Formats: sequence, structure tokens, C-alpha cells
Amino acid sequence: MLDALQQDLRYGFRSLKASPAFALTAVLSLALGIGANTAIFSIVNAVMLRTLPVEDPRALVESNKARWQS
Repeated sequence: MLDALQQDLRYGFRSLKASPAFALTAVLSLALGIGANTAIFSIVNAVMLRTLPVEDPRALVESNKARWQS
């Protein structure tokens, strides 16, 4: 199994070496995709996933509700 993987990797590197334009396009596409995914996750993490830096975040929602109800 390890020999087959090693043989496949060598074949892949030889193929990429034979066509450098394709290799560059593949590397740039991967870099762009990984960078965009990281940026989007960072934004979502900062805005939606982290808790608010207050002692009781529910109190903020409750005071907002109370303001609209009165």
C-alpha cells in the first residue's frame, strides 16, 4: 500500500513537472480557495460564533425586549 502511494506521488510530481503552467494554475487555485475559506471563517467566527465579552449576554437581549414591549 505504501509503495503504491509512493509510486502515485512520483507519477503526480512528474506530470506536474511536465506541464508547469497547469501546476502553477493548480497551486494558485488551491491557495486562493484556502485563503478565501480562512477569511470567511475568521469573519463568521468573530461575528457569530464567539460569545459576547459581558458577564450575562442574555441580559442584553432581555433589556432590548423590555424596551420594545413598553
